[in-house]
Amino acid sequence: MKPPLHFTEVTSPLGIITLTATDRGLSGLYFAAQKHWPTDSSTWLRYDGARFDGARTWLTSYFSGKGRGAMPKLDLIIGTEFQKKVWQALKNIPKGETLTYGQLAEQIDAPNAVRALGVAIGRNPISIIIPCHRVIGSSGLLTGYAGGVDRKRWLLEHEGIL
Repeated sequence: MKPPLHFTEVTSPLGIITLTATDRGLSGLYFAAQKHWPTDSSTWLRYDGARFDGARTWLTSYFSGKGRGAMPKLDLIIGTEFQKKVWQALKNIPKGETLTYGQLAEQIDAPNAVRALGVAIGRNPISIIIPCHRVIGSSGLLTGYAGGVDRKRWLLEHEGIL
C-alpha cells in the first residue's frame, strides 16, 4: 500500500507551488499547469503544518536571494533507477552554473542516452530543489522545462546565470 501523500501550497514569485510529502520527506514540488502533474492528486490530504517547514524555509531563502539554506529531507517515491540517477546528478549542479544535456549524460556515464536523460529531467518531481532548470541545450538555448520555459528563464536569471 502506498503511503498517504500530504500537500500544501506556497506562494512564490513564480505563482502557487504545490508541495507534497510522505512521512519520510518532501516528494513533490509542482507549479500550476506544470507538465507531468501527478495523476493521483485527488487522494492527497491537505496538511499545512510542520511537515513542510524545511521546504518552506528552503524556498523562502532561495527566492529571497539569500542562498538555499539546509536541504529539506527528500523522499523520491516515484521514478525508475535511471531517473533517480539523473535526479541525483542534477542535485550536484552548483547554483550559478549550467550543464548541457550532453554534458550531464557524460557525467552519469550514459553518453548515448541524451534523449532518455531529457525525459528523466522532464519527470523530475521536485523541481527547483532538484535543479533541472540548470540543464540547457548544447546551443545555449533554454530547451524544455516542465514548469514552462518562462519559469526556467526566471530561475536562471534569479541565479545570475542569464
